[in-house]
Amino acid sequence: MPPTTATPQPGAPVDPYRAYNFKLLINGVTNGHFTEMSGLEVNIPGQPYREHGLGRMRMVPGQAEYEPVTLHFGLTASRELWDWVNATAQGTLNRRNISVVLLDSVGTAEVLRWNLIDAWPTRWRGAHLNTLSHEIAIASLTLRYEGLELESGGATAPTPA
Repeated sequence: MPPTTATPQPGAPVDPYRAYNFKLLINGVTNGHFTEMSGLEVNIPGQPYREHGLGRMRMVPGQAEYEPVTLHFGLTASRELWDWVNATAQGTLNRRNISVVLLDSVGTAEVLRWNLIDAWPTRWRGAHLNTLSHEIAIASLTLRYEGLELESGGATAPTPA
């Protein structure tokens, strides 16, 4: 008999997911340890049109706009992200499928996955360096992308482009 998953009853309290357990996959491969992600957003602007014969304006959904996502990560000896940014800056566009995977509170099971389709780097910002600080050197990478998908736990990454 297959295991069943519990579905909360309407109106029943459900604990929200925690924001601190996540990982980033680039073309299906875990890439680095990111400390923060911000900017995941889709905007669907309204487009006005005049309703024929009634003389009034109506609104219809326009084209979806995907806002850039910024990732913050600790600097390491790995050059993979820098090489991707540098190649793009030199005119070689290599779009990649990115998955942001949210894990459960223990950090072992996938609960949600956002797939950023055909992403490319648009900004890299180096770490703030200070001889009086004992903090980790954190850099940031901003990505644009063509589409966004949301999958629930245990999903697989989109096929590499």
